Amino acid sequence: MTSKPLLRVNRLTHAYGPHVVLDEVSFEVKAGAAVAVIGRNGTGKSTLLRCITGAEKPSGGTITFNGKPYDETSEQLRRDVATVFDDIDFFPDLTVAEHLDLLARAHGVPNVEDAVDETLRQLGIDNASRQFPSTLSSGQRHRLALATAFVRPRRLLVLDEPEQRLDVEGRQWLAEKLRADLQDGVSVVFASHSPDLIDAVATKTVRIGEKA
Repeated sequence: MTSKPLLRVNRLTHAYGPHVVLDEVSFEVKAGAAVAVIGRNGTGKSTLLRCITGAEKPSGGTITFNGKPYDETSEQLRRDVATVFDDIDFFPDLTVAEHLDLLARAHGVPNVEDAVDETLRQLGIDNASRQFPSTLSSGQRHRLALATAFVRPRRLLVLDEPEQRLDVEGRQWLAEKLRADLQDGVSVVFASHSPDLIDAVATKTVRIGEKA
Protein backbone atom coordinates (compact mmCIF):
# COMPACT_ATOMS: atom_id res chain seq x y z
CA MET A 1 0.00 0.00 0.00
CA THR A 2 1.36 3.41 -0.98
CA SER A 3 1.97 5.69 1.98
CA LYS A 4 0.20 9.02 2.06
CA PRO A 5 2.31 12.19 1.70
CA LEU A 6 3.26 13.97 4.89
CA LEU A 7 3.20 17.34 3.12
CA ARG A 8 1.03 18.23 0.14
CA VAL A 9 1.28 21.56 -1.69
CA ASN A 10 -1.56 22.03 -4.17
CA ARG A 11 -1.68 24.83 -6.78
CA LEU A 12 0.05 27.28 -4.47
CA THR A 13 0.12 30.85 -5.76
CA HIS A 14 1.56 34.02 -4.33
CA ALA A 15 1.76 37.55 -5.67
CA TYR A 16 3.00 40.93 -4.53
CA GLY A 17 0.51 43.26 -6.17
CA PRO A 18 0.56 42.51 -9.91
CA HIS A 19 3.83 40.56 -9.66
CA VAL A 20 3.15 36.81 -9.52
CA VAL A 21 5.96 35.03 -7.69
CA LEU A 22 4.48 31.55 -7.40
CA ASP A 23 2.16 30.25 -10.11
CA GLU A 24 0.19 27.14 -9.09
CA VAL A 25 3.08 25.17 -7.60
CA SER A 26 2.16 21.59 -6.63
CA PHE A 27 4.15 18.76 -5.11
CA GLU A 28 4.02 16.10 -2.40
CA VAL A 29 6.57 14.87 0.11
CA LYS A 30 6.33 11.46 1.73
CA ALA A 31 8.10 10.34 4.88
CA GLY A 32 11.75 9.70 4.14
CA ALA A 33 11.71 11.75 0.93
CA ALA A 34 13.47 15.01 0.06
CA VAL A 35 12.28 17.69 -2.37
CA ALA A 36 14.85 20.18 -3.64
CA VAL A 37 13.43 23.52 -4.77
CA ILE A 38 15.59 24.87 -7.57
CA GLY A 39 15.63 27.94 -9.81
CA ARG A 40 17.49 31.15 -10.45
CA ASN A 41 17.86 33.82 -7.77
CA GLY A 42 14.71 35.89 -7.37
CA THR A 43 12.34 33.28 -8.79
CA GLY A 44 10.54 32.62 -5.51
CA LYS A 45 12.29 29.67 -3.86
CA SER A 46 12.47 31.33 -0.45
CA THR A 47 8.95 32.66 -0.84
CA LEU A 48 7.69 29.13 -1.44
CA LEU A 49 9.38 27.86 1.71
CA ARG A 50 8.05 30.78 3.74
CA CYS A 51 4.53 30.06 2.50
CA ILE A 52 4.92 26.39 3.38
CA THR A 53 5.97 27.21 6.93
CA GLY A 54 3.37 29.93 7.48
CA ALA A 55 5.86 32.80 7.58
CA GLU A 56 3.94 34.27 4.63
CA LYS A 57 0.30 33.73 3.70
CA PRO A 58 -0.05 32.54 0.08
CA SER A 59 -2.47 34.22 -2.29
CA GLY A 60 -4.09 30.92 -3.22
CA GLY A 61 -3.83 27.16 -3.13
CA THR A 62 -3.71 24.74 -0.21
CA ILE A 63 -1.07 23.16 2.01
CA THR A 64 -1.78 20.10 4.13
CA PHE A 65 0.39 18.37 6.71
CA ASN A 66 -0.38 14.80 7.71
CA GLY A 67 -3.73 15.11 5.94
CA LYS A 68 -4.85 18.29 7.72
CA PRO A 69 -4.75 21.96 6.68
CA TYR A 70 -1.35 23.40 7.57
CA ASP A 71 -1.72 25.58 10.67
CA GLU A 72 1.62 26.90 11.89
CA THR A 73 0.08 27.80 15.27
CA SER A 74 -0.95 24.22 16.05
CA GLU A 75 0.90 22.22 18.66
CA GLN A 76 1.50 19.40 16.19
CA LEU A 77 3.20 21.66 13.68
CA ARG A 78 5.39 23.29 16.31
CA ARG A 79 6.40 19.82 17.47
CA ASP A 80 6.95 18.21 14.08
CA VAL A 81 8.34 20.93 11.78
CA ALA A 82 11.86 22.34 12.07
CA THR A 83 12.93 25.24 9.85
CA VAL A 84 16.12 27.09 9.00
CA PHE A 85 16.00 30.44 7.23
CA ASP A 86 18.78 32.96 6.77
CA ASP A 87 16.96 35.61 8.83
CA ILE A 88 16.55 33.51 11.98
CA ASP A 89 16.43 35.55 15.19
CA PHE A 90 18.39 34.57 18.28
CA PHE A 91 17.88 35.66 21.85
CA PRO A 92 20.61 38.25 22.51
CA ASP A 93 21.09 37.28 26.16
CA LEU A 94 21.42 33.51 25.63
CA THR A 95 24.68 31.83 24.72
CA VAL A 96 25.00 29.40 21.85
CA ALA A 97 24.69 26.41 24.18
CA GLU A 98 21.79 27.98 26.08
CA HIS A 99 19.85 28.42 22.83
CA LEU A 100 20.15 24.73 22.01
CA ASP A 101 19.49 23.69 25.61
CA LEU A 102 16.24 25.67 25.61
CA LEU A 103 15.07 24.14 22.35
CA ALA A 104 16.02 20.61 23.33
CA ARG A 105 14.20 20.84 26.67
CA ALA A 106 11.13 22.40 25.03
CA HIS A 107 10.92 19.41 22.67
CA GLY A 108 11.48 16.77 25.34
CA VAL A 109 14.91 15.64 24.15
CA PRO A 110 16.40 13.06 26.55
CA ASN A 111 19.91 13.65 27.92
CA VAL A 112 19.78 17.30 26.93
CA GLU A 113 23.35 18.21 27.80
CA ASP A 114 24.75 15.31 25.77
CA ALA A 115 22.48 16.17 22.82
CA VAL A 116 23.57 19.81 22.86
CA ASP A 117 27.26 18.94 23.15
CA GLU A 118 27.03 16.46 20.28
CA THR A 119 25.16 18.88 18.03
CA LEU A 120 27.68 21.63 18.70
CA ARG A 121 30.52 19.23 17.97
CA GLN A 122 28.97 18.03 14.74
CA LEU A 123 28.46 21.60 13.52
CA GLY A 124 31.99 22.58 14.51
CA ILE A 125 30.95 25.36 16.89
CA ASP A 126 31.62 23.65 20.21
CA ASN A 127 34.43 26.13 20.86
CA ALA A 128 31.84 28.95 20.67
CA SER A 129 29.33 27.37 23.05
CA ARG A 130 29.66 30.15 25.64
CA GLN A 131 29.53 33.01 23.14
CA PHE A 132 26.49 35.13 22.43
CA PRO A 133 25.08 35.02 18.88
CA SER A 134 26.01 38.66 18.25
CA THR A 135 29.70 37.78 18.63
CA LEU A 136 29.65 34.99 16.05
CA SER A 137 30.85 35.23 12.47
CA SER A 138 28.23 34.88 9.73
CA GLY A 139 29.39 31.32 9.13
CA GLN A 140 29.10 30.43 12.80
CA ARG A 141 25.64 31.99 12.97
CA HIS A 142 24.54 29.84 10.05
CA ARG A 143 25.88 26.73 11.76
CA LEU A 144 23.99 27.72 14.91
CA ALA A 145 20.82 28.09 12.82
CA LEU A 146 21.31 24.56 11.49
CA ALA A 147 21.96 23.33 15.03
CA THR A 148 18.58 24.66 16.20
CA ALA A 149 16.91 22.27 13.75
CA PHE A 150 19.13 19.25 14.33
CA VAL A 151 19.08 19.35 18.14
CA ARG A 152 15.34 18.67 18.29
CA PRO A 153 12.97 15.93 17.05
CA ARG A 154 11.36 16.56 13.66
CA ARG A 155 9.15 14.94 11.05
CA LEU A 156 9.56 17.69 8.44
CA LEU A 157 12.68 19.76 7.89
CA VAL A 158 12.46 22.94 5.79
CA LEU A 159 15.80 24.52 4.85
CA ASP A 160 16.56 27.61 2.79
CA GLU A 161 19.97 27.19 1.11
CA PRO A 162 21.44 25.24 4.03
CA GLU A 163 24.79 24.87 2.28
CA GLN A 164 25.57 28.59 2.30
CA ARG A 165 28.70 29.66 4.17
CA LEU A 166 29.74 26.04 4.74
CA ASP A 167 33.14 24.81 3.60
CA VAL A 168 33.60 21.59 1.65
CA GLU A 169 33.79 19.49 4.82
CA GLY A 170 30.70 21.19 6.21
CA ARG A 171 28.73 20.51 3.04
CA GLN A 172 29.73 16.87 3.11
CA TRP A 173 28.60 16.61 6.73
CA LEU A 174 25.29 18.30 5.85
CA ALA A 175 24.61 15.85 3.03
CA GLU A 176 25.34 12.91 5.32
CA LYS A 177 23.17 14.35 8.08
CA LEU A 178 20.22 14.88 5.75
CA ARG A 179 20.57 11.38 4.31
CA ALA A 180 20.53 10.03 7.87
CA ASP A 181 17.35 11.99 8.53
CA LEU A 182 15.75 10.47 5.44
CA GLN A 183 16.69 7.00 6.66
CA ASP A 184 14.91 7.85 9.92
CA GLY A 185 11.74 8.76 8.01
CA VAL A 186 12.11 12.55 8.18
CA SER A 187 10.76 14.51 5.20
CA VAL A 188 12.94 17.31 3.84
CA VAL A 189 12.15 20.32 1.66
CA PHE A 190 15.12 22.50 0.83
CA ALA A 191 16.07 25.26 -1.59
CA SER A 192 19.61 24.99 -2.89
CA HIS A 193 22.06 26.14 -5.54
CA SER A 194 24.44 23.25 -4.84
CA PRO A 195 24.28 20.49 -7.48
CA ASP A 196 26.31 18.23 -5.20
CA LEU A 197 23.87 18.59 -2.28
CA ILE A 198 20.86 18.16 -4.55
CA ASP A 199 22.32 15.03 -6.14
CA ALA A 200 23.25 13.59 -2.74
CA VAL A 201 19.97 14.25 -0.94
CA ALA A 202 16.99 15.01 -3.19
CA THR A 203 14.58 12.31 -4.26
CA LYS A 204 12.67 14.87 -6.33
CA THR A 205 13.18 18.42 -7.61
CA VAL A 206 10.69 21.24 -8.09
CA ARG A 207 11.77 24.04 -10.42
CA ILE A 208 10.43 27.51 -9.63
CA GLY A 209 10.03 30.43 -12.01
CA GLU A 210 10.38 28.58 -15.31
CA LYS A 211 7.67 27.06 -17.46
CA ALA A 212 8.17 23.55 -18.72
